[in-house]
Amino acid sequence: MENQIESSTDNKPVALVTGANQGVGFQIAKALADNGYIVYLGSRNFSNGEKAAGEIGGTVHAIQLDVTQQSTISAAVERIGKESGRLDLLVNNAAISHAGKPGRTLEETMKSGKPSIASLDEIRDVWETNVFGVIAVTQATLPLLRKSTAARIVNVSSGLGSLTWIADPACWAREHFDVIYSASKTAVNAVTMAFAIELEGENIKVNAVSPGFTATALNNFQGTDTLEVGSREPIRVALETDGPTATFTGPDGPLPW
Repeated sequence: MENQIESSTDNKPVALVTGANQGVGFQIAKALADNGYIVYLGSRNFSNGEKAAGEIGGTVHAIQLDVTQQSTISAAVERIGKESGRLDLLVNNAAISHAGKPGRTLEETMKSGKPSIASLDEIRDVWETNVFGVIAVTQATLPLLRKSTAARIVNVSSGLGSLTWIADPACWAREHFDVIYSASKTAVNAVTMAFAIELEGENIKVNAVSPGFTATALNNFQGTDTLEVGSREPIRVALETDGPTATFTGPDGPLPW
């Protein structure tokens, strides 16, 4: 393990990105490193994280982190505290789209999420990562975030979580709304707002961001946007040190809650 990492001497900002061994999380970690951050690249599988960190290089350090396992969260926070002393940015990116049988198409997965037939076990598994994982990691890292002079929390959400969109009969997203993945992102938006309200007085900014329909493992790479395009807005929000709090944005700007 590294000794006291260089943040204490040259004051580089420190970030933790969960689920960063691939996809949007990887792109965010890379962009942060390119912009002078010390990045803890969280990965449920540590060897995958080490490989990803090696690809980026520089000030990126793999850290084993399963957001559904409190012991790994606590160990990660303890390591960051010992090595860097604080955390300036938390990006809650780790998410799963389903927890059902592997090998299903995107269409099959979405069909299984209809509220009348959705498996309660699958709902619990997805929400454990997408919702409770966000709360658990945020709660655990708050003591380190409070040591920063410009702390931010970015929760990677989805336009599918917008109840305003879903309530519009003309919106493309309406027919895709399900109780497994989509509703978990609605919950992430609510969690984002709850933390934003509580932490506003401490000047800790909390925002939600949607990458758009990006081609990643989350949707069997059937998304219509490239990874580079889908990562732009999450990267912009992550790098914005003097921006607002309690916002929900996507590739085309502000999104309705």
